[in-house]
Amino acid sequence: MLIVAKILQLRFKAVLALFLIVQGAVVAQDSSVSEPLDGREGRELLLKNFRPRMQLKVAEHPRTRAAFPVVDVHTHFFYKLRSSQQALDDYVAVMDRNRIAVSVSLDGSLNGRLEEHLKFLWSKYKDRFVVFANVDWRGDGTEENPASWACHRAGFAERTAKELVAAVESGVSGLKLFKRFGLEYKNPDGSLIKVDDARFDPIWQACGELGIPVIVHTADPAAFFEPIDETNERWEELSRHPDWSFHGEKFPSRDELLEARNRVIGRHPKTKFIGAHVANHSEDLEVVSEWLGKYPNLYIETASRISELGRQPFTARKFFMQHSDRILFGTDGPWPEARLHINWRFFETEDESFAYSEKVPPPQGMWKIHGLNLPEAVLQKLYFENACRLIPGVEARLMKYRQTEFEEVKP
Repeated sequence: MLIVAKILQLRFKAVLALFLIVQGAVVAQDSSVSEPLDGREGRELLLKNFRPRMQLKVAEHPRTRAAFPVVDVHTHFFYKLRSSQQALDDYVAVMDRNRIAVSVSLDGSLNGRLEEHLKFLWSKYKDRFVVFANVDWRGDGTEENPASWACHRAGFAERTAKELVAAVESGVSGLKLFKRFGLEYKNPDGSLIKVDDARFDPIWQACGELGIPVIVHTADPAAFFEPIDETNERWEELSRHPDWSFHGEKFPSRDELLEARNRVIGRHPKTKFIGAHVANHSEDLEVVSEWLGKYPNLYIETASRISELGRQPFTARKFFMQHSDRILFGTDGPWPEARLHINWRFFETEDESFAYSEKVPPPQGMWKIHGLNLPEAVLQKLYFENACRLIPGVEARLMKYRQTEFEEVKP
């Protein structure tokens, strides 16, 4: 009996020891899981917590105002300010400090909001803003029932053309198309409306006859049409905004969208088109250059794309020099003033490796940009000369602004 008891005692100790070993491993595992994934002291790091501090020391030439008066051809004063008079007053002060003579608001919807938006901007600041109208595709239809939308009724394009005539008479300077046209708006059968749908040709033709440009946002950055996986260079951004992804069978390809847009441009040579966001192909400026060569009625603007242009400074500078008569300045603002300062630094200096945004983390890719140091003649075309030639109402406002500047500095 004594031997049996000792054997049982030894087995109990062995089982207890094994239990303690296993329990210790579990505790250790739990402890490692509970540790913050902050990268400190050699711990693992979540990508969303990555905040690298650049150790590179290079010359810095920050800019707090533009070298010349500026026309910002891409802004959203309804969507971003929501009719706040105080916010508008504050931003006009920002414009004054930065030498933004004129801003182009792209938010003048023809659904009845146009008059309200004109009143908001022009009651105090008519000399500082021009407005582009927007097509009201839905009309009195319901969002969830495309078959009820105005754009599917006979004569829609002709009615819209007449609305544009009235809008231009009230002072409107152009037409803006948003990216939902091609990526979201649907036909009654549930298919997406194609960008080059011939039903809407009378609208683009009317813009040419009225002498107003069409700024068109078609597609989006290349990364947004790729899988959100470890090879996507904008994974971090898309992980925060998965709704920005257009990858998959329910969307047309990026090439299909851009080719459809270009067919519209080709069909209407008397209408001036502005490709928003460097024609949404800033990742390949050689292709954009080919488009500019093929379509003499195509122009581009720079809104929200210095992040792409600035990581290819040699190619981008050559592009700006070659097409200086066809590129306009835009921001996609109003943004915080710090973002404007970055734009001036990007276009006017040869600084290396600086942030393209005031946001942390940066919104459009985990990289730095380099300045283009554009010549004064190219800067003037970019900042205001091209906009004066292309957009009705800009030149007269710019002349008033320059006169005001002259009077302020006159001894």
